[in-house]
Amino acid sequence: MVEAPPVTQDKVVAENVNVYYGSFHAIKNASLKIPAKSVTALIGPSGCGKSTFLRAIDRMHDLTPGARVTGKVLLDGQDIYAPEVDPVVIRHRIGMVFQRPNPFPKSIYENVAYGPRIHGERNRKVLDATVERSLRQAALWDEVKDRLHHSALGLSGGQQQRLCIARAVALNPEVLLMDEPASALDPIATSKIEDLIGELKNEYTVIIVTHSMQQAARISEFTAFFHLGEIVEHDTTSNIFTRPKEKRTEDYITGRFG
Repeated sequence: MVEAPPVTQDKVVAENVNVYYGSFHAIKNASLKIPAKSVTALIGPSGCGKSTFLRAIDRMHDLTPGARVTGKVLLDGQDIYAPEVDPVVIRHRIGMVFQRPNPFPKSIYENVAYGPRIHGERNRKVLDATVERSLRQAALWDEVKDRLHHSALGLSGGQQQRLCIARAVALNPEVLLMDEPASALDPIATSKIEDLIGELKNEYTVIIVTHSMQQAARISEFTAFFHLGEIVEHDTTSNIFTRPKEKRTEDYITGRFG
């Protein structure tokens, strides 16, 4: 189990966050502090609100018809839902990796260069350097450096997911959200993703939704347990798995439900 680092400043703070889909109350008064440059895992049974909460952190619900978010999400103390805040800027600062690899039907190079290009970068040397840095950070450079201009769709599933991580870090985000990034991968590819997350937390604040308690125990310093749209308990991963305070947490960890 990963040791919790000394307490640092909180990078992301959720205060009484509620998410509604029409009349359905999906997230209920969720409050959570995410320390900087650490891995926080969100665990809980299917449909408990983990992914919904994750999407509230980078305003993805803005794009969902009928969705509504109340409460505050603070990024370095600034409420990202404040009227004056541009959601495009927020999504620049917060990267997202989804459950299934979703590379664009473009070359490996163009997948990684896409974000910097749409933000106005035209200098080829800068783009080349960004692509190499991002692929190295995603532990993919050595595998693809000789075929950067080949289609990304020719990569294996695990490589495609690491490419999506490279695409997410190309914009130098401060926070990296990962929604079950290894659930569609085989054990070897999953192990590579987990090792990679251990490296990425040196540069980014990582928040990961996982359906695997073993994965949460392996890679995270902090864990939040969700149930029926509520955060039941949040603590160091070690405490959640060995000394949970809430009976619902203990019942889930020991396999009594979920």
